[in-house]
Amino acid sequence: MILVLDFGSQYTQLIARRVREAGVYCEIHPFNVGIEKVAALRPEGLILSGGPASVYDPAAPKIDAALLDGIPVLGICYGMGLLCQLDGGTVARSERREYGPAEVVIDDASDLFAGLGERGPEPVWMSHGDRMEAAPRGYETIAHSPNSPIAAFRDRERRRFGLQFHPEVAHTPRGNEILRNFLFRVCHCAADWTMESFVEREVRAIRERVGGGRVICALSGGVDSTVTAALVQQAIGERLVCVFVDNGLLRQHEFAEVTRIYREHFGFNLRAVDASQRFLGRLAGVEDPEEKRKRIGATFIEVFEEEAQHVAGVDYLAQGTLYPDVIESVSFKGPSATIKSHHNVGGLPERMRLKLIEPLRELFKDEVRKVGAVLGIPDAILHRQPFPGPGLAIRVLGEVTPERLAILREADAIVREEILASPVGPSIWQSFAVLLPVRTVGVMGDERTYDNVIAVRAVESVDGMTADWARLPHDLLARLSSRITNEVRGVNRVTYDVSSKPPSTIEWE
Repeated sequence: MILVLDFGSQYTQLIARRVREAGVYCEIHPFNVGIEKVAALRPEGLILSGGPASVYDPAAPKIDAALLDGIPVLGICYGMGLLCQLDGGTVARSERREYGPAEVVIDDASDLFAGLGERGPEPVWMSHGDRMEAAPRGYETIAHSPNSPIAAFRDRERRRFGLQFHPEVAHTPRGNEILRNFLFRVCHCAADWTMESFVEREVRAIRERVGGGRVICALSGGVDSTVTAALVQQAIGERLVCVFVDNGLLRQHEFAEVTRIYREHFGFNLRAVDASQRFLGRLAGVEDPEEKRKRIGATFIEVFEEEAQHVAGVDYLAQGTLYPDVIESVSFKGPSATIKSHHNVGGLPERMRLKLIEPLRELFKDEVRKVGAVLGIPDAILHRQPFPGPGLAIRVLGEVTPERLAILREADAIVREEILASPVGPSIWQSFAVLLPVRTVGVMGDERTYDNVIAVRAVESVDGMTADWARLPHDLLARLSSRITNEVRGVNRVTYDVSSKPPSTIEWE
């Protein structure tokens, strides 16, 4: 395995994903993880991430130099500066900051840069305001650029490398080759991290842990919980009990369709619970989005706890915690600086006395889908667009009522149907309708109307961490507007959201 130490880079998770894509297992830990923990993990290599600080700042995150002893090390951006400083080199503020595309000249096309530089300067992505003024003793420069005389360096004997640029981003076209050179030429890793091997290992581990006991799992209809349940079912069969709750906030026909798929395709031992009236009652009069989320979460736990009491002999709760959930709950810097309050990290109330099983805890979202493919999960679920836990409650802006939900469901069904059937459908990460808390004047059938506004949202993304608004064809937008205003009673205006994330979020609430 490869260990990535997080110093606050927005790209830290991307580093780990690139390593895993090469078939090598990788974990992210905060920079202050400690020597004992690193020794226990026994990594084949160590990657020091970038970060927003400068290594010469008094408050900049630092590590004990002894942590690097005997392990191949790759420092990226801030990580390079830290490596330089720890080994006695000099880092200073650059005369010209560098953010964006640049070119570096490869001075030594061996080790890290094997196979690169033969066609001239290599395009890379820079994001820094510092530069290496002097390399440490024992290091040699292996790449340079006009603004970074030491764009990459190496201590061959101790297998330590530094890069001023970011190889993990797509804007460094041959960055994957550089990372693979580090993994296989420097660290001599084996490319044995596959989803097939993961499934075999997890099924065996679940079976050994549960023994003859029973497991309960809450299903949402989404990828994470479904893959979790499928893994547990493969391990213990009928001793898994699944609970699928209709909270009254699902999309059109979703409860019936997903229940049918779960029963017919998977043969889950399924308890389908209609608690829609209870949820809608708790949301009556509530407009604040955070209060909506809290009430929905509390009500779900209440319903799930009641169902669990009807299942005898349950000792374990299975849930679809993913690796980003774990990282964002423990990291000190970077994309995790604002700690995420996630429903899957921390489990259910202590009074339930259930022990957690989290088989996807090591995986990123794209890896979960690969596991689902190995398990034979149908595309109807495997490639579903992400759907928020609070459901349509956060797409009905303002108070959630049965009448406003009905309007949104109809509009949303049209948006999903039209975009799915269009040529651009496969490129869309998420598309949906939002019911705005405003009414506007319109004219229908020569009569004045004063009705609701629907906003259409469609974004392209890889993992949801950043997203760009989709450039939908004008004829598609015209069809969406025409169908919604003609077919959905109570709507006389349609708008299209052209905001990216950041600065906006994908969801409106």
